[in-house]
Amino acid sequence: MDPITQGALGATFSQSAAAANLVAERPDESRRRFGAIALLGLLSGMAPDLDIFILSTTDPLLSLEYHRHFTHALAFIPIGALICAGVMFAAVRRRLSFAQTYLACLFGYASHGLLDACTTYGTQLLWPFSDVRIAWNNVSVVDPFFTVPVVALAVFAWRRSKPRYALFGLGWALLYLAFGLFQNQRAVDAALDLAADRGHAIVRADIGAKPAFASLLVFKTIYEVDRRFYVDAVRTGLATRVYEGDSIDRLDVTRDLPWLIEDSQQARDLERFRWFSNDHLALHPENQYLVIDIRYSMVPNKLDPLWGIELNPAASNDAHIVWRPMRADGSQRLGDLWHIWMNR
Repeated sequence: MDPITQGALGATFSQSAAAANLVAERPDESRRRFGAIALLGLLSGMAPDLDIFILSTTDPLLSLEYHRHFTHALAFIPIGALICAGVMFAAVRRRLSFAQTYLACLFGYASHGLLDACTTYGTQLLWPFSDVRIAWNNVSVVDPFFTVPVVALAVFAWRRSKPRYALFGLGWALLYLAFGLFQNQRAVDAALDLAADRGHAIVRADIGAKPAFASLLVFKTIYEVDRRFYVDAVRTGLATRVYEGDSIDRLDVTRDLPWLIEDSQQARDLERFRWFSNDHLALHPENQYLVIDIRYSMVPNKLDPLWGIELNPAASNDAHIVWRPMRADGSQRLGDLWHIWMNR
């Protein structure tokens, strides 16, 4: 999720804890004291994304591996909160004890990984016990309908020193995420019906539905039949409408990249990219060396990927792949998405 949302939800969690007397014990807590709690939650709610500084100039996939990695794990929450409290205690020591500082940071920090797991990108909540990337697919990575009320209510809570506004914000967040699960299931049901109409025998577990950009109104659905991916869009308004899309063969290394040396660095990088993409890989139709992640596109029923990796048959055995972001023609893509949003 974007940093503004993460910070606002972190502040909301910490402010809500104050309302329940989990952080502040006195009901006559001052505005400055309550503001300190909000600030700690805000900064702790954004802190896990400091993992973006784990990167390499020679290995472009290192940042993919470590974003939403250990800093986002449930097991790391107490440690991350302790680090945040240790760094920020000096700034609030006149208003809060270290225990109160730690609890404010704990609630703020805990909100981050859980919210990220609600998006489509995948979050390693269970590290170090599992490297599974958990994605509940019930909110977009950017969604103003979720963010604006959370931010507004967090600000109201701080400005008026009334934790009940934070509780309203927390309630909105939970209701919105629950609604996202409902919308996700509607999209999956529509994709099941579409697959049946095409004569494809699949079950619910074979379908992925991901919110499109900035709303819970449109979903991208993906399923696989006979090693071919089918990508469609579903508009989950008052009535459900399907926008049929593209299809593409799943990547077959033997067929598509017969020259790839099994123990080369490029082969290892390809497997890392396969793990990151949950094995949703295909060869770009216009580039025989470009492997794309089909899960993401600006227009949900199109195969216009946001990123991929390019391999080179002439590269040395220890050479890494090249990371290829693909975000051209953004205005055209937003226009196409707008037509689906508006049910045209």
